[in-house]
Amino acid sequence: MEASVVTALRTALGDAGLRVGDDIDARFCEDVLGQRGAVPLAVLRPATTADVSKALAICNDAGVAVVTQGGRTGLVRGCLPQSGEVVLTTERMNQVESVDADAGTAIVQSGVVLQALQERVEPMGLAFPLDLGGRGSCTIGGNVSTNAGGNRVIRYGMARDLILGLEAVLADGTVIDGLKPFVKNNTGFDLKQLFIGSEGVLGVVTRLVVRLIPKPTDTAVAFCGLRDFAQVRALLRHLRQRMGGELTAFEVLWKAYYTRFLAMKPGAGAMPDAHAFYVLTEASGSDGEALRARFERALADALEQGVIDDAVVAKSETEARALWHMRDLAIEVSRTLGPHVGFDVSLRIADMDAFAVDLAALARRLHPGAQTVVFGHAGDGNLHLAVARDVQVENSYAQVERAVYDLVARYGGSVSAEHGIGMTRRAYLGHTRTAQEIALMRALKRTMDPKNILNPERVLGVPG
Repeated sequence: MEASVVTALRTALGDAGLRVGDDIDARFCEDVLGQRGAVPLAVLRPATTADVSKALAICNDAGVAVVTQGGRTGLVRGCLPQSGEVVLTTERMNQVESVDADAGTAIVQSGVVLQALQERVEPMGLAFPLDLGGRGSCTIGGNVSTNAGGNRVIRYGMARDLILGLEAVLADGTVIDGLKPFVKNNTGFDLKQLFIGSEGVLGVVTRLVVRLIPKPTDTAVAFCGLRDFAQVRALLRHLRQRMGGELTAFEVLWKAYYTRFLAMKPGAGAMPDAHAFYVLTEASGSDGEALRARFERALADALEQGVIDDAVVAKSETEARALWHMRDLAIEVSRTLGPHVGFDVSLRIADMDAFAVDLAALARRLHPGAQTVVFGHAGDGNLHLAVARDVQVENSYAQVERAVYDLVARYGGSVSAEHGIGMTRRAYLGHTRTAQEIALMRALKRTMDPKNILNPERVLGVPG
């Protein structure tokens, strides 16, 4: 990068806002999975939207590519710098600027860590309901960039459903101020939707208006054992009918997941490993004993009707956390496979059982003896998969990817439910999106980022 560009960036951002050469920490080159990218030409550390605007204008004029980073918890190499790129990190843009308890909203900077926002509003009797295993390190901006889902989509929806307005900076430094805190705002195009889920290829999100909810004062959590997937589907219907809007989560673990968890954490299981499927489910509300009574009655009726074979209900917050801990260790459980490929896909709930059977057969064809781990947010159609690969086979990673995404396409599913496309899935975007949709996406990219400096080669590759 030319010295003149470095000088301009240092002038714009100050010494605290720019790192080059030996001052670049290794953390800017890797993600949560330990995947590594190239050492960036520089690390930009803006503290304000104005800083982002000035930095992007300089990079755009010079034709320098910029990759945005939040908590670096992404799994699709979208945040890893490539050769010749600079990193723009939002780590200094980490303030919860205001909370409006009457409206149930907060204005936050994009670098705010999810758990920090949750903890900030909790004493006010409020909650930000988006929740996922990486809550302690992922950022709100990153959540919005990938339209994150997490554990409670079945009740509260995806990140998209929790954003009322946002501010973003385009590639040339233009600031789009859409920080309108209104639920109802029918004034032309809803431009915030262009940025939500677009993985930073159209602009850098800097500030957001997020929706808050009254904090549920009580939760009820249970872990159920089931003999087949027909029971899983029946239990979902049963709990939706009996608990209505109080049903917060419905997570399904295939047997292999639970078996591996028990091997990894002996004695930490909730019940013996005697079932084909396990469901972790939660209801939440504000009427305490009445909520738990309804929940336990619903589960008791499910047992009597043969909908489930066994159930353990948490009797305390400590027991509830222990049940959730089994699900939060998903990455560690998947790693027990050894070298493997991870996926997050969407499928029709009715297709999940057959898909998992076909997936296991596919894995064995690719690598005799290969095993799979299947789990996920089945209540909203999202499964996470881990498929073992043979490191002795050349290009085994790509081979497994191609085969699994082809299987997803045959089932009419989505190749990404919540983690995004990034670098690793861009070749398979056409498995889920039509040629016409991709052409429109490319047209938007060319219009909003004509020099292709923002997260280039992510999602769409090089726009044609």
